[in-house]
Amino acid sequence: MNARHFTRQFDFKFPAGTSRGVLHVKESSFLVLSDNQLSGTGECSTIPGLSPDPMDTYSAKLDELCEAINHGQSPEAVDLSEFPSIRFGLETALLELNQARSSEQVTQVNLAGRHLLFPSAFTEGKQGIPINGLIWMGDKQYMQEQISRKLDEGYRCLKMKVGALDFDTELTILRTIRRYFSPADLELRVDANGAFPADKAMEYLTALAEFTIHSIEQPIHAGQAGEMELLCRTSPIPVALDEELIACQPGQAEALLQTLRPAYIILKPSLIGGFESARQWIAAAENTSTGWWVTSALESNIGLNAIAQWTFTLNNPMPQGLGTGQLYHNNIPSPLEIRNASLWYSL
Repeated sequence: MNARHFTRQFDFKFPAGTSRGVLHVKESSFLVLSDNQLSGTGECSTIPGLSPDPMDTYSAKLDELCEAINHGQSPEAVDLSEFPSIRFGLETALLELNQARSSEQVTQVNLAGRHLLFPSAFTEGKQGIPINGLIWMGDKQYMQEQISRKLDEGYRCLKMKVGALDFDTELTILRTIRRYFSPADLELRVDANGAFPADKAMEYLTALAEFTIHSIEQPIHAGQAGEMELLCRTSPIPVALDEELIACQPGQAEALLQTLRPAYIILKPSLIGGFESARQWIAAAENTSTGWWVTSALESNIGLNAIAQWTFTLNNPMPQGLGTGQLYHNNIPSPLEIRNASLWYSL
């Protein structure tokens, strides 16, 4: 087996506003494993300011991994403990290569085509995955335009990022939505990305509760265990942990959930170390009666394709956060498409 890696820059179709700033471009590295005419490609996707991977040694770590594989060593010989995105890329590349081996399907060593990891009714085009519609941060008019478009497209679950605009403006947007769509007609999720000050978070949550919010993701910055435990216990809106998972090893998952007692956790495989790590989080969630769903994290269509195929195998009926394949001008060709607020693998 041989290995190589390269990097590609993706250009957003619009300024992608988050509570950490506005993104215009994003880079991903790609790990390609090849065995004669068979190959597997994995995306190593990082987000500036969020991914825990040490970026100053990132390329060198990929070099080390490829060199080890090319010299006949097991990938496990390389310490990737500090590089969850590379673990995700390696895992998905191996899954695709092994699937190609089992089917003896020749796959081209490039970024085009149908990357098959988990054959299922999803990859056969027979079933889709329900997803939420994501509303990006921006000015009031821009956010309202997004909401109107998503509703016209048939979404009945919207996720709105909050924490960058004036809070009263965000409340006004939510109030407008609820004026026309009741909780029975439209599920609303909000994501603060840790933007609320800990000493004001309960005030904000109480104001948001007026609109029957399904859940709020990461209301305060990760790492404030006492404050987060109090919010999870007393918030009028169910709290979902997101960034809180990134700095926590899967072996510590159940202890974290036992301590904080969130209503939900959000699983982002490229940020928490891949599917095996995510499975450990799911097991911990089920042991603590914690709900969960899967969300992509600005991956290109290579990473999104892998995450979508895996997510389908989990049989979680909740709307998943997988609608990111339309973000980039120069995204990679993909069989994925969105129809009727679901993600489909088009044949």
